[in-house]
Amino acid sequence: MAEEETPMEVEVEAEEPEEPVEEEVITSATMSLQSALKKVLTNALVHNGLRRGLHECAKELDRRTARLCCLAGDCDSPEYVKVVKALCIEAGVPLVMVDEKRQLGELVGLCKLNAEKEVSKVVKCSVAVVTDFGEQSPELTFLLKELVGQEDEQEA
Repeated sequence: MAEEETPMEVEVEAEEPEEPVEEEVITSATMSLQSALKKVLTNALVHNGLRRGLHECAKELDRRTARLCCLAGDCDSPEYVKVVKALCIEAGVPLVMVDEKRQLGELVGLCKLNAEKEVSKVVKCSVAVVTDFGEQSPELTFLLKELVGQEDEQEA
């Protein structure tokens, strides 16, 4: 029986290095802007590098410490949108538009989870700014490449 167990262990060890490589290729190929943004915002929240709300975001954009800004597309007042966009342009900070305030609130952690780890209550958020991305991740690299590509398209 000892002879049978040894080949099985060798087969498992041979498969393990191949599986993570395949997973990384799949995630980078199928990664969407939304999933990458969620991971980046969660990482920033963990590392205390996320500011939410107009007052906090305006301060960070004014200090030039912001590295990424997220704005809800269904924002109530057009003045609010103009101020945030102007501050982003002035500071040279990339701006990501999110469809709804409720969705942005969920992404930045302004929600409660029930026992099944499902979102039960979400506080709406119109703007959020990342000041510290935390650790480097494939999602961050993907998001920054996408933002650079969007900026190049807008300039052309």
